Amino acid sequence: MLPVALERRTVVAAGHAERWRVVSALDGVVAEIAPDQLDRGAWTGYLVGVIRALGRFDITLKGAEMAIASSVPTGAGLSSSAALTVSVARALTSLAGRKVPPEVLADVAYRAEHDEVGVACGRMDQTVSALARPGHAVLFETGSGAVTHLPFAGKIWVFETGVSHRLTGGQLNQRRQECEVALRLCGEQGVTQTHLCDIPIEDLPRLTRAVPVPWGLRLRHVVSETHRTHQAADAILARDMVGLGRLLVEGHESLRHDYQSSCAEADLLVASAVRLGALGARLTGAGWGGAVLALLPPEREARIVAEVQEVFRQAYGRMPPVWSTRAGGGVRSEK
Repeated sequence: MLPVALERRTVVAAGHAERWRVVSALDGVVAEIAPDQLDRGAWTGYLVGVIRALGRFDITLKGAEMAIASSVPTGAGLSSSAALTVSVARALTSLAGRKVPPEVLADVAYRAEHDEVGVACGRMDQTVSALARPGHAVLFETGSGAVTHLPFAGKIWVFETGVSHRLTGGQLNQRRQECEVALRLCGEQGVTQTHLCDIPIEDLPRLTRAVPVPWGLRLRHVVSETHRTHQAADAILARDMVGLGRLLVEGHESLRHDYQSSCAEADLLVASAVRLGALGARLTGAGWGGAVLALLPPEREARIVAEVQEVFRQAYGRMPPVWSTRAGGGVRSEK
C-alpha cells in the first residue's frame, strides 16, 4: 500500500482529570465516557478503544479531559478514525508521562479500532497517521509491516462523493472474510504464503482459474493491487506522474470489478476526470462511498476540477466538495 498523510489535521487537547470527559468541536456536547462501557455505535467508542488498548501496554490513567477538533472529513474514506485514534493515543501517553515510539502508537490505534470497536481494518491507516513524513509517500508492506518513505512532491486532488460509509458495517467485514477463504483455497492449490499480498503475480493466472467466484476475484484484486503498489513506488521514484496516473485508474477498475467496493458516484468521478484530462484517478479508502483522489496536470487543474464538478452536478443535482493536498506529516505533540 502506498498512502500519504493529508495536510489536514485532527487535534486533541488533553489534561489530567479524575474522570473521563470529552467534547468535540463537531457538536460541542460534553460527554462522559467509561473504559468499561464501549458503545460501538458512537464515535466515543473509538476513544474507549484507545483507553483499553493502552491498558495492554500498562499505560493507564484515572481519567482525562479531552477536546477534539478535526478538519478531516468523516465517512469519506480518508482515515478520519485512524487520525482520531492515533491522536488520542499520543495525547494520553503524553499525559501518562510515557515516551512511546510512533510504531507503538500505530499498534495501539489499530487495536482500538480492530479489536475493540470491531472494524475489520488493516494497519495501513494507523501506520501512515503515526509515521508519515512531510513530502513523502509511505510504502507499507502489509505482510511484513515494513515501511519505506518515498519523496513525493506532487499535489493530490480529492473529490468527495458525498456517500458516507460505516466501517463497522457488514460489507468491509465480508470482504475480509472472503479474502480469508480465498487464501485457504489457494492453500489447497499448493500456495504456502500466509498472506494474499505475498502471492507472486506470476501465480495469479493459475490460481484464478482454480479458485471460484467470488473468492477468485478477491484474490486477483489483492495480488494485482500489491503488484501495482510496487510499480507505483517505482513511478514515484522516477517522477513518472503519467505512469502513476495509469496505475491509479487500473486500481480503480480492480476495486470496481474484482473487489466490488466502489459506488456509482465514485465511478462517475473517476471516468469523467480521466476523460477530461486527469492523469489518473481512483477511489480511496475502504470503499462503498468516500472520496476519489486524482492527479491533474498543473496547467489544467482548475478547468478539469470545474468540469468534473459540473458533470457530477448534472448527474446527482449537487456539487461534490473538492480540495487539494500534498503529502503531510504524521502525529506530533504541541505544548
